[in-house]
Amino acid sequence: MNLLSAYLKRQWKLLLLLSCFAAVLTGVFYLYQMPAEPLLYGGALCLVLGAALFSVSYVRFCRRHRELQWLLLRAREQSLPLPPPRGLLEEDYQSLLEAVCVHRAALASENDSRLQDMTDYYTLWAHQIKTPIAAMGLLLQEESRPELEAELLKIRQYVDMVLNYLRLGSSSTDYVLRPCPLDPLLRQAARKYARMFILKKISLDFRETGRTVLTDEKWLAFVVEQLLSNALKYTPEGGTIRVYGDGDTLVIADSGIGIREEDIPRVFEKGFTGFNGREDKKSTGIGLYLCRQVMDRLNHGITIASRPGQGTLVRLDLSRKATGVE
Repeated sequence: MNLLSAYLKRQWKLLLLLSCFAAVLTGVFYLYQMPAEPLLYGGALCLVLGAALFSVSYVRFCRRHRELQWLLLRAREQSLPLPPPRGLLEEDYQSLLEAVCVHRAALASENDSRLQDMTDYYTLWAHQIKTPIAAMGLLLQEESRPELEAELLKIRQYVDMVLNYLRLGSSSTDYVLRPCPLDPLLRQAARKYARMFILKKISLDFRETGRTVLTDEKWLAFVVEQLLSNALKYTPEGGTIRVYGDGDTLVIADSGIGIREEDIPRVFEKGFTGFNGREDKKSTGIGLYLCRQVMDRLNHGITIASRPGQGTLVRLDLSRKATGVE
């Protein structure tokens, strides 16, 4: 019915013109007192012929509509398989469309080239910066400077975040899914931030889960480390961070400053820092965004519950019900 109404709207000028002709012809017959029978006979023939022509035209209209819908599904292709043109104007339209497709393909190629150059540059930079970071770590081993060691750990984390951000957006990123013991991964992440726990006098309540999950160990470790880093950042001195299992869910909870209720729906958005980020002045709004992207790609889930002043609780749903493997 929508197609029929669209077709009638398209033909409204022709319908109006035919109605005017019929009105003029009827007026002439009336003024000259001509018999109505020829008028009715001629009108019936014109109506039958017009209905046949309109039916053929409507069928062509529907077929053309389906062809255009089919082309719409292939709009992202570099060249569209256009049907043969029906007339000079349609040929002009197709030539214009082909020129637009060629220009779009050239712009896309240029943009891909620039993006690849930028990605290569930042990847090279991230790898090169690791050399002076490693050198500073060796120098700090000679003298005990816990504060500097903590800051160096933050620098390492930010460099790793840059690399993971670049890898996550790359089409060549591969995910190796295999059974992974969860507890060694959690202990390794906790040891990485041991210095931060000590400096801020934050206690870690780690309860072994005894679970093995089907996941990518490297990427899941990145998520856990990022969540521990956030918990340490927003938990005041003397607080507690708890890590434990709850069925198929891994829970990371802290006794920190919490998150405002109105900010929670947006914490996974790219670049969103919320009230805490504006107060801290150092938040980038990238960490939780990367966590959500990684968890989505691993077919896991992540949710956050929090209240200001009462801490934050993050749940990582590590089940993979589609595969049936644990």
